[in-house]
Amino acid sequence: MVLSGEVKLNASRDLLWKMLFDPDILKVCIPGCEALEKIDDSTFQAVAKIKVGPVAARFKGKVSLEDLDPPSGCKIVGQGEGGVAGFAKGGATVTLAEDDGGTLLTYSVEAQIGGKLAQLGQRLISGTAKKLADEFFLGFAKAAQK
Repeated sequence: MVLSGEVKLNASRDLLWKMLFDPDILKVCIPGCEALEKIDDSTFQAVAKIKVGPVAARFKGKVSLEDLDPPSGCKIVGQGEGGVAGFAKGGATVTLAEDDGGTLLTYSVEAQIGGKLAQLGQRLISGTAKKLADEFFLGFAKAAQK
């Protein structure tokens, strides 16, 4: 499954780049995030509770930032285990481009799921994944305005 979108932000690329590595900001932006700890300069341990249709699960996993091109973009890669609900893994390519005194954040997300989650149906999964991606990037945009 592939999702994409863009958000216009009234903040500099340098500020947004720094925000991508700030666990306090990311924790607020990640839907359902219960814990987020920085392991090293570009890797985080995360716990998030997510509901997809009738299935709710607490996912534990790692998120890392790769292919770093400061302050133009990177790839965010993650994988998590949700017990009997299954697993989720994927990545998001994030690009930060200057745009009329602000920054245009563009993202493309690829995700794979397995277990009970995979049995729910593509439309439900795609809709939920799009909603979660939108919530993260809109939360990131709000955090940039503070």
